[in-house]
Amino acid sequence: MAKSKQSKEASMQSLIQGLKTAKSAVFANFQGLKVSESEELRAKCIAQNITYFASKKTLLKRALKDLELDVDTKVFEGGVAVVLGNEDEVAPAQIIANFAKDHELVKLFGGVLEGKFIDSAKVVELSKLPSKQELYAKLVGTMNAPVSGFVNVLAGNLRGLVRVLSAIQETKA
Repeated sequence: MAKSKQSKEASMQSLIQGLKTAKSAVFANFQGLKVSESEELRAKCIAQNITYFASKKTLLKRALKDLELDVDTKVFEGGVAVVLGNEDEVAPAQIIANFAKDHELVKLFGGVLEGKFIDSAKVVELSKLPSKQELYAKLVGTMNAPVSGFVNVLAGNLRGLVRVLSAIQETKA
C-alpha cells in the first residue's frame, strides 16, 4: 500500500533528526531478507541502543540533501537500511558487518562518520575496531596493572616469610 504524503514527510523528518543526532550511520541493502532475519537484525540493534530505519532511496536522498551531506545514492541498490549509532560510533558498523557475514544478501553501501561519507571498505575497517566498552575495559586494566603488580610483589614477600617460618618450624620439630 502506498504511503501518504504526510507519512512520507514524517518518516523523512524522523530520518533527518536521526542522522543529525547520530554519531555514525551505516547504509546497507536489506532487500531479500526474510521477515525473521530482518526482525533479528532489528532486535540486535535495539539491544545496543541503535536506531534502524528502512528507507526508500528518494527519501534518503532528500534527507541527506537537507543535511548537506554529499552522498551519491546512485550506488545504493534495492531497499536501503539506515543504521544509526547514538552512543557508539563503531557499534552500527559492527552489527551490520557481523550480520552480513551470516547473510549474503546484506551488502554494505557505506556510511557517515563525523559528518563525512565513508565507503563500504571504511565501514568494514570501522567494524573491526573495538567498541567503546571494550576500550574502557582495556583502559581500566592498563591503569590497574601497576597496582595489582605492586600487590603481588608485597604478597610475594609475605609468602616468602611464611615459607621460611614453616621451614624453621619443620627443622625444630
